[in-house]
Amino acid sequence: MIEIRRIVTQIEDIFHEGGPPPAVPLKRGAIGAVLKNPFAGRYVEDLMPMMDALAPLGLKLAQQLLAAMDVPVDRIQGYGKGAIIGEAGELEHGALWHVPGGYAMRELLGWKGDAAAYKAGNPGAEGQTGNALAIVPSTKKVGGPGAALDVPLTHINAAYVRSHFDAFEFRVPDSPRSHEMVVVLAMSTGSRIHARVGGLKAADIAKWDGQR
Repeated sequence: MIEIRRIVTQIEDIFHEGGPPPAVPLKRGAIGAVLKNPFAGRYVEDLMPMMDALAPLGLKLAQQLLAAMDVPVDRIQGYGKGAIIGEAGELEHGALWHVPGGYAMRELLGWKGDAAAYKAGNPGAEGQTGNALAIVPSTKKVGGPGAALDVPLTHINAAYVRSHFDAFEFRVPDSPRSHEMVVVLAMSTGSRIHARVGGLKAADIAKWDGQR
C-alpha cells in the first residue's frame, strides 16, 4: 500500500533574526515522503488500513530526520507534522498521518505511553511517562505540485509554552502530483530566536500533563 517516490529533507541553522546572536544557533528540520495515494480518484469508506500501513514509515522518517539534524535526542524541544494531498485525493487522506507521524516522533523522543490510547485519539492517556508528553500539532491541505505547507511547531512537553510556537515551511517542487500525497515531520532544537512575548516558559513547566 505504501509506494514512495521521493524523500526530501530540509535542515536549517538560524544564527540571528536581526538582533544579538544566541549562544547556540537554533536548528530546525523537516522531512517529507512523496507517496502514491491509493485512494485518489475514488471514495473509500474504510481508510484505517492505510493508517496502520503508514506506521513503519513514520518511524523511518523520524529516525532519518533526527540523524540529519545531527543532534542528540535530548536537544529536540519542538515538533510538528503535516500532509499535502494531491488534487485527486481528499483532505481526510491527510488525517491518516496523525497517528503514524505523531506517535513515531513521540516514541523516538522518549514517550512511554499507551499506543492503543494514542491511536484511539487520547494521546494524553493516564500512564504516559518520559519525554514528548504534548500532542504533536498538525496541519493538512489539498494542493498541487510545489504547494507549500506551514508545519506547526510546539514544545514537546507542554503545548502552552509560548516561546516555541513556530512553523516550518516545507515544499517539494514537483509534488504532490494529482494521485500522490506528501507526509511531513518537523523538529526544532529550541524556541524562536529572541522569543520575548511572555507566556509559559519551558523552564516553568509544572503540571507535566502535555499542556502546562
